Amino acid sequence: MANLKEIRNRITSIKSTMQITSAMKMVSAAKLKKAQDAIVAMRPYSSKLTELLQNLSATLDSDSGGDYSAQREVNKVLLVVITSNRGLCGGFNSSITKTVTRTIAEKYAGKQVDLFAIGKKGGDVLSKTRKVVENRNDIYDDLTFDNVAEIAEHLMDLYVSGSYDKIELVYNQFKNAATQLPQVEQFLPIKPIEGGDVNANSDYIFEPTKEEIVLALIPKSLKTQLYKAIRDSFASEHGARMTAMHKATDNAKDLRDDLLLTYNKARQAAITNEILEIVGGAEALKN
Repeated sequence: MANLKEIRNRITSIKSTMQITSAMKMVSAAKLKKAQDAIVAMRPYSSKLTELLQNLSATLDSDSGGDYSAQREVNKVLLVVITSNRGLCGGFNSSITKTVTRTIAEKYAGKQVDLFAIGKKGGDVLSKTRKVVENRNDIYDDLTFDNVAEIAEHLMDLYVSGSYDKIELVYNQFKNAATQLPQVEQFLPIKPIEGGDVNANSDYIFEPTKEEIVLALIPKSLKTQLYKAIRDSFASEHGARMTAMHKATDNAKDLRDDLLLTYNKARQAAITNEILEIVGGAEALKN
């Protein structure tokens, strides 16, 4: 058994760790509230924009989406990997790296697959086994729609120029503070309009023309899609970190309690031994 001083030092160390994890949990909880409000408010807008675009595109020719809807044979794929810049958030980043590895093995075996990293953690891990063409870790310093729109425009240029035949987003979708769902979402080319009832016989007068409206909406829709994915990942990160720090604090508390019990037992044993030695010495003096 360790001596009393060692146990006392460990208890002090664990208490310090508990203060750190508890503080990180509270910080993440505060940031999570803002991030959650942002993504919850954005989702209806994003889904409505996509719905509007699909309903309008369904009444046009299949090539109405211009360069962004051009379907090519898939040989070169770009995966946009959205992770965090910091760790201590449980399995948040590892779930994305595993999803990327599984996606490449199952869907794109034998194809050229490059990675576009948003977030330091994912880029650092995946760069050891895959080619990372670009890192945009700075986006989290100022997460605004305009800054994300620049990245989206760059990705659109890569697709239009023929550098890649398909671009997909890999990110964690926020469900709640304890649950994040890894998603693989097609970014380009634009998904063909799936079957369904289309109200094509509506007597709407469009100004400008439907084609012009669709071509104006597509870039905006793509920018919104990327912004939503990063916002989802951002909220998921704080939820995962808050949960991880809560578990770490609980585990540290259990460890501290066990050590306190061990410390008290060792202290009691030491006191008992001292009493026995004193009694034994007194008896020896009598004799």
